[in-house]
This record gives sequence, C-alpha cells and structure tokens, in this order.
Amino acid sequence: MTAPLDPLDPLDPPSSAPIARAGAPVATPATGGGRPDLFADPPAPTVAPTRRAASPGSVRHRVRGYGPVVALVAVFVVMVTLVPSKEPTAAAGGTAGRAPAPEAAPGNEGRAASDGGQPCPDRKDQVPADPYTPPCFTFAGANGGATSPGVTGDTITVSYRATSDTDYLSTIQTMAKSDLPPDTPEDVKRTVEGLVEYFNQNFQFYGRKIKLVPFDAKGTVIGEIFGGGQDAATADAVKAASEVKPFADISAITEPYANALTKRQIIALGAPYVSDQWFNERRPYAWSIAPSCTLVSKAATEVATKLLLGKPAAYAGDALKGQTRKVAVISPDNPEYQRCTESGLAVIKAAGFDVLRLSYTLDLGTMPNQAASLVSRLKDAGITSVACACDPLLPVFLTNKSHQQGYVPEWLVMGTALTDSDFAGQLYDQTEWAHAFGASALGDQLPLNANLAYKAYTSVRSDKPANSAELLYFQLYQLAIGLQMAGPDLTPTTFEAGMFNYPAHTGEGGTWKFAPGKYTPQTQARQLYWDPEKVSILDGKKGAYVVVPTWYRLGEVPTDVDPKTGAVNGTAGAGPVPSSAPTSGGGS
Repeated sequence: MTAPLDPLDPLDPPSSAPIARAGAPVATPATGGGRPDLFADPPAPTVAPTRRAASPGSVRHRVRGYGPVVALVAVFVVMVTLVPSKEPTAAAGGTAGRAPAPEAAPGNEGRAASDGGQPCPDRKDQVPADPYTPPCFTFAGANGGATSPGVTGDTITVSYRATSDTDYLSTIQTMAKSDLPPDTPEDVKRTVEGLVEYFNQNFQFYGRKIKLVPFDAKGTVIGEIFGGGQDAATADAVKAASEVKPFADISAITEPYANALTKRQIIALGAPYVSDQWFNERRPYAWSIAPSCTLVSKAATEVATKLLLGKPAAYAGDALKGQTRKVAVISPDNPEYQRCTESGLAVIKAAGFDVLRLSYTLDLGTMPNQAASLVSRLKDAGITSVACACDPLLPVFLTNKSHQQGYVPEWLVMGTALTDSDFAGQLYDQTEWAHAFGASALGDQLPLNANLAYKAYTSVRSDKPANSAELLYFQLYQLAIGLQMAGPDLTPTTFEAGMFNYPAHTGEGGTWKFAPGKYTPQTQARQLYWDPEKVSILDGKKGAYVVVPTWYRLGEVPTDVDPKTGAVNGTAGAGPVPSSAPTSGGGS
C-alpha cells in the first residue's frame, strides 16, 4: 500500500554526501527537521532478474516538441514503474566514507535554509488558502547571484527532455472509454508554461524566476521503462549538463535518466517507486512526488501482519470466502522493486507467515499472456488474496483472465501507479474489482475544473489547462517548495535543507513531509474499497473508491479494524464515505 510513513520513525538510508559539481560552490550541509535514525534494508538480490526490452517501434507512434511532459503524464498514468540502471548504483561510485544526511536542528521547521528571507508581516502562508503552501517570506537586497550552476541573479534554469514517445494516455483513455480527449503536446506545452508563470508570480524565489528550457533528446521514456535506453539517457544527461546547464530537471521520470542526472549533480525530479536507499545514495539530487517502494513495502507489510494474514478471506468470492488467507504479491521484475519486495517478505516471514512471490515483465505486448499464466499459478496455489504492486495496466488483464477462469480472490490495493484512482479502477473487470480494498496515501479526488492545478492555471491565464494539469502541477510544486525554502543562497545543499524545513501539509495529494533520509513526500494513508455502483466525481460514471476518512502513519495501523471498511470490532468504526457521497478516494 502506498502509505503511512512517520518522518520521525526510523528510516533506511545508506548515506552519501553531495559531490562537487564543476563550478559549484562548496557548502556546509545545512540542517533540517526530523531525526536521523537508520533502518537498513536488506541488500538487493545478488543476481538481478533478466528483462526483455520491448521494441519501441512495436508500441509507439511519434510525438514531438513537448513530448517528455506528455510522457510524464503517460508514465504516471500508465507505467510508473522503473527499470534498473546499468550504471553503478551510487551517485558517485559507492557509498563508503560518505557523510550522512544532515541531522535535524530543533526550531528550523518553517525557516529558510539560508539567511535573507524574513517572515511576512501580514500573513503566515505564502499562498493563502493553498493547502501545500510554504511559509511566507519577504526578501530585499542581493541574492548572491550565481550561487550554483544553473542559477543567476535573475533566473533558475530548469531543463526537460523533448522526446518522441508513445502517447499511452490515449491508450488508457480509449480503454476507459473516457469522454475526455487526450492532451496534445500543444495542450501540455501551454499548460506547463502557464504553471511556471503561476509559480513565478506567487512563490518567493528571491529575485529569480524559473526559466524552463527544453532540449532535443536521444532517449525515449517508453524505451527506458521497458528495459533499455541507458546509453541514450546518459547522453541526454550529458547534453543537459554541458549545453543547458540547469539547476534542476523536471523530466527525470525514469530511473536511467534520473540516475545519469544525479551523477552530474543536477537535481532530478520524478523517479517513481525506487527505494529509499536509491534516493539516499544520490542525495541531495534525487526527489520524487511518487512514494518510494520502501515505504510501499513497509506499509503493506504492516497491514498484512496486523489485519490480513492468518485470518479468513472475508471479501473473496464464494469459492474462496472464509478460507484462511493465502496471500500472493505480484511486482515488476526490476531490481528496485525486488529489493523492496524482499525487505517486506523478510518481515512477514519473521512474523511466522508465508506469502507467494510472483513477478512479471513490463511488456505491454505480452501482458495478456503473462496475466493468464499468473492467474493459473494463483489458482493452483489456492491464493485467496492478491496484492498487486504493479502498474495500472496489469490488473486490466489479471481481472479479465480471472473472470474468464471463475477465479474471484480478494484484490489488495497497494496504492502503486494510480491503481487506487477511480480512473484506473474503472478499467478493471467490475465483478472482480468489487472485491478490491486496501489503502491510498493521497487525498480526495476532485473534478478537473476544481483541483489545485486548474485553479492555479486559470489564475494566470484565461484558457483552460490540459486534462493532465494536476500531475504537472505537483511535479513543479515540489521544485517550487525547495526553491523557496532554500532561501536566496540557492544550492543543491540548501535545496535539501529547505525541503526538510518545509512543514507538513495535507491536501488533495495527501500529507507531505520531507525529512533526512526521506526524499518522497507521503507520510500517511487511509483505507479504501471499490464500489462498482458509486458514481465517481471525476467523470460522473459508475465505479469509484469509497474512502475511510481515518489517516494512519507507519506503525499506527490498529489490529482491531476491518481491513476493508475500517469498522472497529464489528462497529461502524471510522465510517467510510457512503456510496452516495460526492467524494472519492485519492490515487497515487
């Protein structure tokens, strides 16, 4: 489950210090909030699973211009799972001898990491009524000019790759029979430009403005997701570092490209579902709005041992209902996911339980056959409950094959890759998905014309943003938090310290808080389950998640609540949002 992490709970960072970038100032690590306890993950498997890279030509048509941002949306909506890097794992060739992440300094929360910004005399929040707003700062005077590569006294250069890639969003919208037309590259171009305009106008960047710079790429997002492209991703990172010379890149949405950027001391935003160890090996350069797979694994393990394992499968179909749960976990066969799966299964085994571990390859062309094989294995093993830590497309095929074979298990929602969103849930066989429940780290879904991104865009422009504006908005929002909280002396180190100083906030993206060792924002989650009859607020169609409003942090999941409804000892418990209510669960 995408879920609860207390920023003050033990984390698992093999620590690593920032390394000097050519021309970068040497900064003393600033301090942020949180406590630096360490909780080591088991090592990755010695032999990495083999992967077959899909032929890009077999699954793509070409788009140009703002393709990487279109791909950003496609990746988060369709395939936000990663492939392994073929470069060395650490950002600077190993972790031995590196300094730990900066420790907390009491009283720093809510303060800029460098001197110069002062609290606003007229208000507490930078953007009133914005649920994620950083504290308000005023600034006057000199900002230090070129404090870091990509930074001048007037601008902060932010790059992104202009790739030609598959518009998988079109595929998903077709499968979902969506009434919304797919975004065009032009839609995304004007939307991201409008959102940059919004952040430049409303946030405190100490006399500077974000300057977004595209560059033509050799790599493709889809090719990298499907197991190849490291050489091209590295070439793109070299081009960004040598030609664009950015401070940060907002299109680092694959592990190969993000890894290559961090090696060149460029802040890379976007790598989804890699481990906490991966982020810590690359600090202070790697960040993401998607949860780490370490967090997903820890949260899923806690729920499994407290609420599921050793108990009857109360929500399976008739043939399996009431049997003692036998759980299977399905995850992609890349090393990062397998590292996190291994960690979670070790905890489950120590608690005296066994779980069937299955994997699959991210290959759209073979997913139907892979799904048929997986379902056969699940049936043969007598699995009552299936936890799919997977992309949002595999359950399309899994639930269809399961329905064909008369196999109706409990489907355990783990909150990965938007599988906990109404948009994805409507894709799945509804007879099967009526047995789905689990957890989500994000807040209530909102109509496209009422979410934060829509409001931000229309505050600076008169037209309407792309349908994908929300994902673009939160990608930029993470960057904007770091830029404001760093203070005028902007460097990767003060960016990191500023992120740690950012106070916890809760909104439609869930509760956000960064801390030493924690480079993704999610801190808590709540239960949810699928109701095929509930009308979704997103599109007015039947099929939506019902949300239990109580939030839990890691370690706080009680042992006496129903794993689906949240009822306590047979009572109404926290009480789910009723099917008739006009709200819906959050995706992740």
